[in-house]
Amino acid sequence: MHRFRLTPSGMALALGLLATSLIARAAEEPYRVPVASDGVQRVAIVGGSYFFKPDHLVVKAGIPVELSVRVEAGLIPHSFVLKLPPDQVAIDSRLVQEARTFRFTPTVAGRYPFQCPNKLLFFKSHREKGMAGVLEVVE
Repeated sequence: MHRFRLTPSGMALALGLLATSLIARAAEEPYRVPVASDGVQRVAIVGGSYFFKPDHLVVKAGIPVELSVRVEAGLIPHSFVLKLPPDQVAIDSRLVQEARTFRFTPTVAGRYPFQCPNKLLFFKSHREKGMAGVLEVVE
């Protein structure tokens, strides 16, 4: 019979892999935006070095949504673009460190992507580098 013994470095590696797995799994979970006591679904989105956090929002149709969007400090300029059906809302705003707030009431269920479309010369766009997310509207 073979006994398995985990060395301290092996244990550190195993714990590191477990932590990485848990963080990745948590990042994949959509953020279900709660309805505040005043009946508004509020969420703060932070953009930064090719990311948005959270990057998957779930909101309820017919209930007002308030998005506060800002960017972390840095030299690279970023934008926030979100388009719902034509009769709904279209946001196309440069991001700054002070949060900008957008309020709208989604009425059509669906998945609506948001992104930073910025691009420098022949490099990949910020969206292509991962600066994208989705607003999911449910009934």
